Amino acid sequence: MPGPGEAGAADILAAPLPSAPPRSQWAEVWSQFRHHKGAMAGGFVFVLILALVFLGPLVWSIDATFIDIRARNQGPSLAHPFGTDQLGRDMLARLMAGGQVSLSVGITAMLLALFLGSLVGVLAGYFKALDNLLMRSTDLFLALPLLPLLLVMVLLFREPLNAAFGPETGIFILIVVAIGVTSWMPTARIVRGDVLALKEREFVLAARSIGTTNAKMITRHILPNVISPIVVSATLGIANAIITESALSFLGLGFPPDFPTWGRLLFDGVDYMQQNPERVVLPGLAISLTVLSVNYLGDGLRDALDPRLRGR
Repeated sequence: MPGPGEAGAADILAAPLPSAPPRSQWAEVWSQFRHHKGAMAGGFVFVLILALVFLGPLVWSIDATFIDIRARNQGPSLAHPFGTDQLGRDMLARLMAGGQVSLSVGITAMLLALFLGSLVGVLAGYFKALDNLLMRSTDLFLALPLLPLLLVMVLLFREPLNAAFGPETGIFILIVVAIGVTSWMPTARIVRGDVLALKEREFVLAARSIGTTNAKMITRHILPNVISPIVVSATLGIANAIITESALSFLGLGFPPDFPTWGRLLFDGVDYMQQNPERVVLPGLAISLTVLSVNYLGDGLRDALDPRLRGR
């Protein structure tokens, strides 16, 4: 028969170990995301670009539109670390101002495309009567050539919007709307596929059996469960919008010449590429780093938000 000390030790060994408290879903997502080296690097670079673009003018206070003809077409120096353009404007200040415009266009156009794509995808997946009509419309938009359509929209609506809102606000609205209404289709198809699968799940059938209305079903049960593809589409949509805006500005159909964007800086620097190659390299590098970092960020979010990919 064991003694009192031996019995106490046996009870301690037999007692169940205290279990760790369950982690929330977002804690699991963060745990997976921070182990994705590419996503962490992309997130760091993207945050650094945002800080340089939006907080940099507080340190480097030279006006991006200030003209100094005596200093035109200069190379990098202490007074102008990235040189000057053909009118003597500081390239560092113009890069930061152009980044503000390009990133603002990218984020706003992404939000518009995300709203349209999510709306069409949810309606098509949830309401069978609307599925064929909405998906054929989506296929029609996918079949349209994107760049010629954007050029036609810019040429048709540039003057009316400029007259109504001014040259800067008008072209901003035009480019955001043009990019948004031509970029929602992939999000719509992805969201529709997820909604079709969710619609047959047990918790949705149970909610329908107790008389839950369609509006509450969509807002409470469908949308929260398709947040993963929506977030991934959002990150990739920013990159797509920035590239599209840069292409329009490079073709001379974007913002006015005195309103810098990264694409406009590329357009202006082409004629001086041999004399001052940094005028093309720097905005091109800014576009490339931004798009690459956002793509890595989206790749990490996709892995972190998809339970099937966690732990790989």
